[in-house]
Amino acid sequence: MTGLSLQQATTIVESALRKARATSCAPLAVAVLDAGGHLKAFAREDGAGIVRPQIAIAKAWGALGMGVGTRALARRIAEQPQLVPFFGALNAMSEGRVVPVPGGVLVKDAGGAVIGAVGVSGDVSDKDEACALAGIEATRLVADTG
Repeated sequence: MTGLSLQQATTIVESALRKARATSCAPLAVAVLDAGGHLKAFAREDGAGIVRPQIAIAKAWGALGMGVGTRALARRIAEQPQLVPFFGALNAMSEGRVVPVPGGVLVKDAGGAVIGAVGVSGDVSDKDEACALAGIEATRLVADTG
């Protein structure tokens, strides 16, 4: 695989939103970034909050930047509270593009190479992550939550 195609990115967004509607999630924003952190596909449902797009992008971007899903970042902070200042500095340095809560999921090809990330925001973090996973699974790519 050479990278994440536009068709795959679009499928991820559409499938994540289908999962959201099937599970009665609050209105969501879904962002798909390529391996370089560039926005490949995006949707914001009617009624999603005005900062949800930025949060979704930051979840995906933070996962890419740290090389792990945002669930792993949340776990690190919970297990090692001394990392809170590090994540504060990281967030400032990255212009607010690291949100260490579930909902940012790495996308890998069959060989294990990171080819992008998905960020979802709008409901509780576990539901956001479930929608991201459904989107990735629809493409038969590999999801990595950390």
